[in-house]
Amino acid sequence: MLSNLNKKNKEAICKKANLDPNLPLYGFIGRLVHEKGADQLAGLIYNWLSHHRNANFIILGTGDKGIEHQLMQLAYSFPSNVASMLAYNEALAHQIYAASDFLLMPSRVEPCGLNQLFAMRYGTIPIVRTTGGLKDSVKDLSEEDGVGIRFDHLTMSDMSHAMFRSYKVYEQKEYLNSLVAKAMSLDFSWDVSAQRYKAIYESVL
Repeated sequence: MLSNLNKKNKEAICKKANLDPNLPLYGFIGRLVHEKGADQLAGLIYNWLSHHRNANFIILGTGDKGIEHQLMQLAYSFPSNVASMLAYNEALAHQIYAASDFLLMPSRVEPCGLNQLFAMRYGTIPIVRTTGGLKDSVKDLSEEDGVGIRFDHLTMSDMSHAMFRSYKVYEQKEYLNSLVAKAMSLDFSWDVSAQRYKAIYESVL
């Protein structure tokens, strides 16, 4: 059921972006700025597609004009694999969350972060740099109950390794579906947080 829902969402967004829905889909949603690691996206995607050409990428956002130019050039170089949508569009953002297999968040700084929470609620596996709220909310697959992929350093080596790990996950359909179900079951609501705060206060008393 989860797989069929994801498939329909994916087919719809890929049709809109002229991408092949049979390939893994990686999304990036956010401001195209240094703090979000957006300046690393073009290099990472170019490096991956130059070697493999077995994945699709959708980037949604606006920001630094230099980064925007890089991403437009990337889409021009790989029109069958990359869609660069330079806009702020909340409805489209949620369509991308719902359709993507993985969400890229290579942030340099992330005090809290909401995108990874939205992604997991939609059953999209986050690929995040180990920093701030991303570290707090996304457990790596190597950890107990982990549902995401984390990398420590904003280097091509670390990011490419994270991509490689995600692609291996994509190839294992049953495992991927179990992660999707697990991600969607996570509860980051204030009801849960309030109970944890209450438990801390009571333990102090």
